[in-house]
Amino acid sequence: MGKISTATIRFLIGCAVTVSSCLVLVENPLPLEMTEAKLYDLRFHLRGKVAAPESVVIAAIDEKSLARLGRWPWSREVMAGLVQKLAQAQAAVVAFDVIFPESDRDDQVLGGAIADAGNIILPVAFDFESKTAAVPAPDLEQSALPVIEGAELYRDYPPISSGGSPIIPVKPLRDGAMALAHISMLPDYFDGTLRWEALLIAHDGLLYPSLGLRSAAFFKGIGPEQLKVRATRSIAVGKTEVPTDRWGRMPVNYYGPGHTLRHISIADIVDGKVGVKELGNRIVFVGASAVGLLDLRVSPFTAVLPGVEKQATVAASILENRFLVKTTRGEDLAFLIATGLVMALLLSRLRLVAGGIATFLWMACIGIAAAVLFSRFGVWINLACPLANAFGMFVSITAWNYTIEERRARGIRAMFSSYVTTTIVNELIANPALARLGGEKREVTILFSDVRGFTTFSEKHAPEEVVALLNEYLGEMTDVVLKWGGTLDKFIGDAIMVFWNAPLPCPDHAERALACALEMHARLAELHGKWDREGKPKLSCGIGINTGEVIVGNIGAEGKKMDYTVIGDEVNLASRVESLTRLFEAGILVTEKTVERLREAISAGSLQGMGLHGVRRVIVKGKQQPVTLYQALPEDGSAVIVECADLEPLKLTEK
Repeated sequence: MGKISTATIRFLIGCAVTVSSCLVLVENPLPLEMTEAKLYDLRFHLRGKVAAPESVVIAAIDEKSLARLGRWPWSREVMAGLVQKLAQAQAAVVAFDVIFPESDRDDQVLGGAIADAGNIILPVAFDFESKTAAVPAPDLEQSALPVIEGAELYRDYPPISSGGSPIIPVKPLRDGAMALAHISMLPDYFDGTLRWEALLIAHDGLLYPSLGLRSAAFFKGIGPEQLKVRATRSIAVGKTEVPTDRWGRMPVNYYGPGHTLRHISIADIVDGKVGVKELGNRIVFVGASAVGLLDLRVSPFTAVLPGVEKQATVAASILENRFLVKTTRGEDLAFLIATGLVMALLLSRLRLVAGGIATFLWMACIGIAAAVLFSRFGVWINLACPLANAFGMFVSITAWNYTIEERRARGIRAMFSSYVTTTIVNELIANPALARLGGEKREVTILFSDVRGFTTFSEKHAPEEVVALLNEYLGEMTDVVLKWGGTLDKFIGDAIMVFWNAPLPCPDHAERALACALEMHARLAELHGKWDREGKPKLSCGIGINTGEVIVGNIGAEGKKMDYTVIGDEVNLASRVESLTRLFEAGILVTEKTVERLREAISAGSLQGMGLHGVRRVIVKGKQQPVTLYQALPEDGSAVIVECADLEPLKLTEK
């Protein structure tokens, strides 16, 4: 089975990150829930303020009203006067967001006004703090919703339930009211923001609608028996289907910050400054907006939303059939998987910088898609997980890339640091494809250098002296090789094998090899002077150079011993040419193939300080074609080529 490609591994890492994100989404830990809530709020700000319907207004207990009518709470007579003014203004439905739980001597006055108006909905507040069981409330039961489809589903997903005793208006007021509805608010526990409306709350086994839901239903002419609850799915308000989650909640589709819906000061209503034109055939919510009355809530838009405006927003949304729908867990997972697979495909084919740009752009696309779904279609899809998944995938794949690149760099450094200069090693690390470690055919120039008479020399001197002198010689020669950019293939006893044009391309490989050979001889001459002064014996060497196409790459037993080297007939020829330096008493011999690579530079006058003198055409053992050999000598001025005499090729019978 072949190796798995890098792109496939990256893609699989992306898939693994996406699977992990799916598990996190299903678990929905608190940090994810909080992040998603903040991204939900952000979508409101991106969508911006939208026009609110004129059919819902707020009769506000504001600072102006308090200055006109006195401190809160006002007397029952004042409230009765307000109810009468609203009736005269032909308000369709009047919904109070103010509870009257304590008896007053003028209850009958207000109760009479409420009864005469015939369109008043009074509020109820349920107890969610009490740990005791729900106390039956017979006076409240007539306001419960009678029609529930699929009530058995509540066994698995029970609606939000209250305990203890609810807070309800006093009897004289209840008796005259058209209905009761709850005004309980359940902000998110982790930041206190009011994002959901509990359209239904259960108490003692009965379901009670919210003030916004009840008001909208009455405004549409729909009585309690037509307000149909479809358990865990929706509430039918006539022909309007209000979507809910499994617990009877609806995301509040805010129109904007506070005072987006029209506020009319109660002072102006009582003084007759507004009438039928402003209030007629409308739902009028009566509630506090003054800061000192402490009925300000935190919404996605603002931290100072009057509580009554949330109630009015729910009613307005139902009248306009304008809802937000939270996607199901399955839909969130599908969106996460789809965006994750696209991200994985992108990152599997891109490098770091391009991958970072792609990640940023794709996260932006995900955000834009979620914003469009929210603002245009009223769909609230989970955004936190897809964004975190894309970012986490980029980090994971980048970490894997870094690990692999580091491992590859260490491998290249270990493989080539003994062969080539640090500069070349760093370039190979930056561009690993240049090494082509799998092996390839390439034209190179090969240099063999061998110490003459080394066997005899080693027999006549102590091992320590032989090793010390040889190491000094090889060290100096290696410095010259690396100076000229050669790849030091190996030491074979006292011999040196070098090649150029691999692993990095080197167009002037023949010139470099010849210059290197001449400097090696010059450096050896310097060593001779030093050894003379030290009373040490001297070494001499012969160098053979050949150019041709070879196989270059890692050769050996994988995982045990590998060498980056060159093999082929041209390598063997270079070695044999080096051995011929003794026969022709030449320090440096170069084949015609290398000379051919030098002719252009010599003709152009760019090659200096050397001469190439033809020696003899030879046929080495095992070959049929003759090879012309040239001796390389240091000379002043431009390089020259002196061709050899046209003699019969010398056929050699020894290697």
